[in-house]
Amino acid sequence: MVLLNRIQFASGAIVETAGELALAGITRPLIVTDAGVIAAGLWDQLRAALPAGMPLTVFSAVPPNPTEAAVREAVAAYHAHGADGVLALGGGSPMDLAKAVALLATHDDASLAPYAVVEGGLARITARAAPIVAVPTTAGTGSEVSRGALIVMRDGRKLSIGSPYLIPRAAICDPDLTLGLPAGLTAGTGMDALTHGVETLCSPRENPIADAIARDGLRRAWANLPRAVADGADRAARQQMMLASVEVALAFQKGLGAVHALSHPLGGLAVSPHHGTLNGLLLPHVLRFNAPSLTAVLPLLGDAMGLDDHRAEAIADAIAALHEQIGLHRRLAALGVTADDLPALAAAATRDHHHLTNPRRASEAEYLALLQAAF
Repeated sequence: MVLLNRIQFASGAIVETAGELALAGITRPLIVTDAGVIAAGLWDQLRAALPAGMPLTVFSAVPPNPTEAAVREAVAAYHAHGADGVLALGGGSPMDLAKAVALLATHDDASLAPYAVVEGGLARITARAAPIVAVPTTAGTGSEVSRGALIVMRDGRKLSIGSPYLIPRAAICDPDLTLGLPAGLTAGTGMDALTHGVETLCSPRENPIADAIARDGLRRAWANLPRAVADGADRAARQQMMLASVEVALAFQKGLGAVHALSHPLGGLAVSPHHGTLNGLLLPHVLRFNAPSLTAVLPLLGDAMGLDDHRAEAIADAIAALHEQIGLHRRLAALGVTADDLPALAAAATRDHHHLTNPRRASEAEYLALLQAAF
């Protein structure tokens, strides 16, 4: 495993931001956030923790699914400010966009596509990438400790860029920043974390350390997600969900699977369904498909979820029930996806890098059948 960043995890950890910026050598940060984070007053909290007089500029035009066009706007702001690093504040979207800015602002290619994992981009990303400090305000994506970022490219493909050089130098994980997060966003991001835990354990790659971390993260997510959704002020549940998110993100470098191979192209649609909601919706269908290859894994999943019945069908049913219990849609059609979208999405899934670490290799026709079952 590659664990390369510092993690400050505590209630009130936001006060550590100034010190972590200094350790990262960032003196003129570009702040990457979004309008919702600003409206919630979280940028005001972070700004109060930064040194008086520190030169700052804020880029807040981050779409729910970050686009290459938005990256380019942020890169222009980075250069105009004379920035020497990026401070990301928000959920997965600002953090992913911040990684793309750190890359594109310091590398030579005019396009992001050559840096995508599926285009062999890992070798093209170098230590020139600008330093990043990440402050998550949701509990789900784990982007604050991971090396990847999902960006909708100019050609409409939603692709992952990734490199150890894009891991934030520090993650400031303050669960207090998630207090009062709306129930729908809590649910969607929480299902993202839960899916990361399940797919990590199902990945056929051998990594006992990652498995141990993923099991603990899955256990925390399963036990605390309903509480966090039901009561936005439940500090204990919020802390456990943020810890779960961090844990499974540390572990998922082991590889994910068909859920993410499908949710990535789905996230590139014009309707832009929420990534975590898509993952939770697709996960039961993928578990049923993968069942023949999960004999050794199912007891681990069942134990982490506190289930007596460790059959794939029972685990899939329990996840589907939780997804519905916390108020998320269970059908792609309800998210604006159309039947005409499905064939192209199935084809795109076969080209996603997570396709390669699904425990049961899926054909394009089988991906289409999974999408139709979820439709």
